[in-house]
Amino acid sequence: MSELAGISSALLYAAFILYLVGTFLFGGSIRQKGLRDGDQLNRWGKLAITVTIIGFIAQLGYFITRWAAAGHAPVSNLFEFTTFFGMMVIGAFILIFFIYKTAVLGLFALPIAIIIIAYASMFPREISPLIPALQSDWLHIHVTTAAAGQGILAISFIAGIIYLVKNIDQSISTKKTKWLEAVMFLIVSVVGFILITTGFALSDYKAEFEYVNKEDAAAVQEFNVPALVGPNEGVLITDGKMNPIVEMPAFINAKKLNTVLWSLGAGVILYVLIRLITRKRVAALLQPLVRNVSSDLLDEISYRSVLIGFPVFTLGALIFAMIWAQIAWTRFWGWDPKEVWALITFLFYAAFLHLRLSKGWHGERSAWLAVIGFGIIMFNLVAVNLVIAGLHSYA
Repeated sequence: MSELAGISSALLYAAFILYLVGTFLFGGSIRQKGLRDGDQLNRWGKLAITVTIIGFIAQLGYFITRWAAAGHAPVSNLFEFTTFFGMMVIGAFILIFFIYKTAVLGLFALPIAIIIIAYASMFPREISPLIPALQSDWLHIHVTTAAAGQGILAISFIAGIIYLVKNIDQSISTKKTKWLEAVMFLIVSVVGFILITTGFALSDYKAEFEYVNKEDAAAVQEFNVPALVGPNEGVLITDGKMNPIVEMPAFINAKKLNTVLWSLGAGVILYVLIRLITRKRVAALLQPLVRNVSSDLLDEISYRSVLIGFPVFTLGALIFAMIWAQIAWTRFWGWDPKEVWALITFLFYAAFLHLRLSKGWHGERSAWLAVIGFGIIMFNLVAVNLVIAGLHSYA
């Protein structure tokens, strides 16, 4: 088991490196004549998609070997699910790429997948046995299908972001530029969080606090980054570590709030450094890379991705989920936070298609909807899993 786990980790690391290489190769494949080359991909583009496919195969190898080591589908915790989600983003990109042959899509899709996989690495990676509630074949069916649908929908977001970067005028400050820059700031914040957490993880930072929880009982909480905020009536029991600036009441999870504060702080510092060094908005920095791509093509890719991803997500996140809920909890629906946000996601993309087909929402409005939709997916992945208590809190 330990040998398979080691092979699995090595394959995931190899996939991560190959995706990084693929990103640079896709950057090199962009030509001045245009980005939609049809079957006439230049050698950089051919090399880029080849490296990406090899990376995808390596990550698929990670998934299979971890499954063999664990004895169940590796989608039972946040590390495993988020990693699988990143793999589905790459798989969806490869599918869409061979339809449209658009190199710039890879230049944005691969970094998004890399960020998702890097974010997954912030969670515990140990292989652990399934709790009784998860010991079902429906775990494989429900979770993998839902993640596949979200991966395809992520391509809609990526095409939408490229559309907005290309078409929103960056020479003047407007509400559109500010909203687009807010999206870029959130992405930069995630990168900042990964850098900060990785740095403290490499230094093996740990600080333990004894505190009084909301049940008025004594407990211990471990912080893996310095505590800006501390737990209720917390006492630092690890020598040589930073004491918190302020103490939180019992009903607030100080560790999670501390992580959010570090993420935002790192995001602000990284974003400010980018702005000071380049003297441009992040979106303005990216604009030259997408200048030659067809806006109509991006709009079509975004729409087609929703057309494919929406039914797959519905099947996995709602229909299969309700079947499993009936088997596990003897009811199809229970208004658990995860169920509610899956329903919100379904209703949003249903509204997306309605507005697109019935109201003629194309182009920029459609692109903004794609961005908002992915924001809902990420809220479901991060906030609902980490902050909001429910039957899915085991994740």
